[in-house]
Amino acid sequence: MAKTQPRGSAGEPLLPSAYPSPYLDHHSPPDADAYVLLVPVRRLRHRLRRGCRCSCVAPVLAALVLLALGFLLWPADPDVSVARLSLAHISVVARPAVAVNISAALKVRVRNPDLFALDYSRLDVDVAYRGKALGRVTSGGGAVSARAVSYVDADLDLNGIRVVEDAIYLLEDLARGSIPFDTVVQVEGNLHFFFFTVPVKGKITCVVHVNPQNQTIVYQDCYPK
Repeated sequence: MAKTQPRGSAGEPLLPSAYPSPYLDHHSPPDADAYVLLVPVRRLRHRLRRGCRCSCVAPVLAALVLLALGFLLWPADPDVSVARLSLAHISVVARPAVAVNISAALKVRVRNPDLFALDYSRLDVDVAYRGKALGRVTSGGGAVSARAVSYVDADLDLNGIRVVEDAIYLLEDLARGSIPFDTVVQVEGNLHFFFFTVPVKGKITCVVHVNPQNQTIVYQDCYPK
């Protein structure tokens, strides 16, 4: 009579599984309590992406701050404008040679747009007729505080300035009652930028038409150059 082997319990498999469970630690003894912590892959990727964004935003913000500081601190040329131009006297003589006499007073406005003080060494006023220089008047220097405005007075006196090439045009303008003059006002100075000295320059050009008969200015137009 054949003997039969006793069967195991109903819950135990007859053969061990060829693929062990991935959630168990096979190095620990069978009776030990094992705790396995599972981290979702999506959450880990989200944290990595947040860290990358933070590390990329910081250099961009630092570059923007440096650009803003450079824009504010970078030295700029002063703004020059003619606040007032008054004609005192003008006359044209024809003998022995065609010459012109001009006497005028200017008030020049100098604005310093920088965050540092400006020291200008000179203020030049050039007068020309039809592109030909008649003379120059130089005024003394001064200082303009940061983000401030200063006014400089300049007296223009040109006596006996001969006009040779354009003498005929000058006589025609005299008969017409309007003589055009070009006036160029230029300011040169230095801007004290921390431990450095930066040269700056401001210039403005004015086209002025004067009437020698009634000694008045009939037209004036100024623009930066």
